[in-house]
Amino acid sequence: MKKLGDDMNYSFNIVGVSPILDFFNHQYSNQEKPQQTGVEYIGTYKCTLDGLLESLEEVPTKCGWNQDEVVDSVVRFWMNNPESVFYWRERLSDAGRDSLLVGRVADINGLRSELESFLR
Repeated sequence: MKKLGDDMNYSFNIVGVSPILDFFNHQYSNQEKPQQTGVEYIGTYKCTLDGLLESLEEVPTKCGWNQDEVVDSVVRFWMNNPESVFYWRERLSDAGRDSLLVGRVADINGLRSELESFLR
C-alpha cells in the first residue's frame, strides 16, 4: 500500500496575492503560449482548502495530470504549512475584495524546468 507522499509527482504552494485583473492577464498571456510547461497557476477569492480545490478542478484534465495526486499535493501543503496558510489568509484580507490568492501547482519536471529557466 502506498503512503501519502510516496512517489510525489506534483508540488503545490501559495505564491502570493494578486489583483484580479493582473492574474487574468497573466493567465490569458500564458494561454496563448503553445508549449506545455507543467506548471499551472490558480486563483481563488478565499483562502480555504475548499476554495483552492475548487479553483484547480479543471487543471488535471487540461494538463493530463492525475487528479487524485494533484488534490493530495494541495491537501498535503494545507496540512503541513499552517503558518503559511495563516500568513496568506491575512495578506488576502488586507488586499481587499479585488484580489485573489494565487497558488502554483506543478508536476515535478515542470517545476524543475521553470526554476532552471529562472537561473539562466
